[in-house]
Amino acid sequence: MQTAVPQIQCQAVSHSLRSGQQDLQILDQIDFEIERGEFVAVVGPSGSGKSTLLGILAGLERPKQGSVRFDGMALEQASEDQLALWRRKHVGFVFQNFQLLGNLSARENILLPLELIGMQNAGQRADELLADVGLAQRGHHYPSQLSGGEQQRVALARAFGHGPEVLFADEPTGNLDLETGAQALDLLLRLREAQGTTLVLVTHDASLAEKAGRRLRLVGGRLVHDSSKQDTNA
Repeated sequence: MQTAVPQIQCQAVSHSLRSGQQDLQILDQIDFEIERGEFVAVVGPSGSGKSTLLGILAGLERPKQGSVRFDGMALEQASEDQLALWRRKHVGFVFQNFQLLGNLSARENILLPLELIGMQNAGQRADELLADVGLAQRGHHYPSQLSGGEQQRVALARAFGHGPEVLFADEPTGNLDLETGAQALDLLLRLREAQGTTLVLVTHDASLAEKAGRRLRLVGGRLVHDSSKQDTNA
């Protein structure tokens, strides 16, 4: 019987940036796999490579060495157009600074990506998502007219709008106070549970990381601990 391929395979991924006359090592031989439906938190000190790793997993950046595969497809071998189409169909994003378009209303921020993928009844879907995140009466407001928590709820609705197979979140509660951040996290986890979405989340928040089914810890660009295995830096 054929074994199912892991949804995400990160194989010997290394990455560096040129700094003056030297190469600055950002990631060093990262190896792990993520199964469909997992909730994985990527943790570690500032400068450990967490956000760079997330960008490489999402096909936003290409590793200097190694391979990232999504359902067996090698992302580093795909063209930019192929990657853009793949992200549009399969991936959702949530960022610390929300990344909403200021000249569009809350509803339009959710509606636009649905129209770009040609979703039928995109307007109805946008209205349903606004209701799901408790903003049914705020859809006509622009980001500048919304609180930080409300902006993050719009960002979450947008991210889950097309039913992504995997969602990448980079410090999704980093710009929110504790109470508002907790509410946003609860909403994120509720939407993720309802859709069965794989969630890969970068965070400095230990309490947030504890909610994950699995934690990957980076230090100095190396994977030093995978909570699904024994410590690799014992």
